[in-house]
Amino acid sequence: MKVAIIGGGAAGFFAAFSVKEHHKDAEVVIYEKSSKLLAKVRVSGGGRCNVTNSCFSASKLSKFYPRGEKQMKKAFSVFQAKDTVVWFEERGVKLKAEDDNRMFPTSNNSQTIIDCFLREVNEKGIQIATQTPVNKLISTKNGITLRFDNRSENFDKVVIATGGSPKEAGFQWLKDLGHNITPPVPSLFTFNIPGNPIRKLMGLVIDTATVRIQGTKLSYTGPVLMTHWGMSGPAILKLSAWGARVLAEKDYNFNIQINWVSIKNEEEVNALLDNELPTIRRKKIINANPFNLPNRMWTFLLRKADISPDSLWLELSKKSRNKLINLLLNDVYKVSGKTTFKEEFVTCGGITLSDLDFNSMESRVCQNLYFAGEVINVDGITGGFNFQAAWTTGYIAGKLL
Repeated sequence: MKVAIIGGGAAGFFAAFSVKEHHKDAEVVIYEKSSKLLAKVRVSGGGRCNVTNSCFSASKLSKFYPRGEKQMKKAFSVFQAKDTVVWFEERGVKLKAEDDNRMFPTSNNSQTIIDCFLREVNEKGIQIATQTPVNKLISTKNGITLRFDNRSENFDKVVIATGGSPKEAGFQWLKDLGHNITPPVPSLFTFNIPGNPIRKLMGLVIDTATVRIQGTKLSYTGPVLMTHWGMSGPAILKLSAWGARVLAEKDYNFNIQINWVSIKNEEEVNALLDNELPTIRRKKIINANPFNLPNRMWTFLLRKADISPDSLWLELSKKSRNKLINLLLNDVYKVSGKTTFKEEFVTCGGITLSDLDFNSMESRVCQNLYFAGEVINVDGITGGFNFQAAWTTGYIAGKLL
């Protein structure tokens, strides 16, 4: 059996490994149009490679996917995060879970994963052809013909793992075969807040804030990072994933409302303050911060509320107190635009889910054609979930049922 894998990224490599695991005598070739292999693996997690997430329940794991939850729940019953951990450990690569459940190689270096994959390619006799774009697919009675710049080659089975495309035109060759495409829009991006003084706090992290997009039901609680262009961090990135389509429709112009202390309401904040006041009333407000906010953030909010940081708590008027509480719970910022990181670009969109049989990842439109990874309209929030989708769909596609 001759099998072609189109795409030399995470899903493509894993599909190739799975083909050889389930069909030892198969001839497998990975075709990559660029000169780079495993590009996203190299840059993921700041060069550490966020391999997966230590959520080891298929049903819970599927809930981290804004698109494809139902389908991935079925797929994870075949190969999920704990299987990923075992797969790597069997090949001498130990993974560790961090406090937020993200899993990395213990080496903290993505090269460890790349080296593991290249060893596996050599051991399994998988061929790799870089700088070899596939121009067209032609479905035949016996399989699929791939057309290259100056030649054609026939294969029994083909797995497409070409990743996401920022434009629908990037999927035209798959549309030509009769597939339906869900138009792609960016997912996992940061929020630009031009001209706002909060950008001067760049580098600062608020560990637990609740960010809500006004005019929608979208909200997320988690760390928020200040950047020189606006805001990032897990809460923002996860919100961008869940809101990918809604925010695209708004052309990335919207307001966010932030609860910096993640306390439910004014009554609870007032109760906390009343409890603290007897011990802090003669202290400067800047030095007695009952909410454990970072000092720079606390100073910023005091100034925004027109409160002198050097004034004493006992001097705080009821009006100023109410203004401060409102800022702590309902601080509003205008977002104008987004920033995406090209190397780690994630899209929402791709091959429409109803076009695929998730038991095999085979196309319902074109026999002997399989899909894996981000080319499908499945995407996860940040935290190792997109790689897990790549491993899972690659593994299932490689079984070639």
